[in-house]
Amino acid sequence: MGNCLAVRIKAESPFHSASTSGTTSRNNSKNVNGLSGSSSKVSSTSVPPTPRSEGEILQSSNVKSFTFNDLRNATRNFRPDSVLGEGGFGSVFKGWIDEHSFVATKPGTGIVIAVKRLNQEGFQGHREWLAEVNYLGQLYHPNLVKLVGYCLEDEHRLLVYEFMPRGSLENHLFRRGSYFQPLSWNLRMKVALGAARGLAFLHGAETKVIYRDFKTSNILLDSNYNAKLSDFGLAKDGPTGDKSHVSTRVMGTYGYAAPEYLATGTNYTFFFFICSAFLADICQHRQVYILHTNPI
Repeated sequence: MGNCLAVRIKAESPFHSASTSGTTSRNNSKNVNGLSGSSSKVSSTSVPPTPRSEGEILQSSNVKSFTFNDLRNATRNFRPDSVLGEGGFGSVFKGWIDEHSFVATKPGTGIVIAVKRLNQEGFQGHREWLAEVNYLGQLYHPNLVKLVGYCLEDEHRLLVYEFMPRGSLENHLFRRGSYFQPLSWNLRMKVALGAARGLAFLHGAETKVIYRDFKTSNILLDSNYNAKLSDFGLAKDGPTGDKSHVSTRVMGTYGYAAPEYLATGTNYTFFFFICSAFLADICQHRQVYILHTNPI
């Protein structure tokens, strides 16, 4: 997964209350094998009623429930040299499991996974962890990162994803080194189109999910530079019935969220602003925002 997480500033307004995430489209298959490849298959069904309880979300997810010991063995006890990246949620570790039994294997054998472990003192918490299970445990699309499983044991909160060999788009755009080479214009357009397809799926008539943290650090690349959206901790169900919008607590990343959205919570221009910032990152090869250290 590479350095798949960037530090995210979560802006919350006291004038907007939090709402409970519900469910979205359900994956028709429980098969989570073939983790590193892209597929043309798209799963989407009607949206069940919301909100749902934590138990309902975990029982209906189409992913594996791991024990903490399973993931500790898979990551070699979360060794520092296994760290792929760090962010508001916590650290991401590289691990290996058997393709069929999902039992931990020796490094270099089985399939590679990325294990995200919640930092109890980080920006995010159980609500964001549950949102990831809720959405990525139900949705499947070639341009969404695959959630392999999760761990909920005592105070431990972990998420297990397919491994994305080329890391995040942010690394390729803004970092320099032998591993992260600048992307050609054709590759940048390929990535942008892939990300757009992922958003189009989420905004579809049956899915209707608001993906509230669209930025280069949350777009991961496989070995063929196919883009996949990741990090659904801030995602929320979209409007249903005759509603034209939903009210949400104000959340996002400085520079990518529209100023009027952060100030008032009105999200009519949110999508247009965030996509414009993303395209500016890709086209200019430079970040368009200055990362603040204090939430608004």
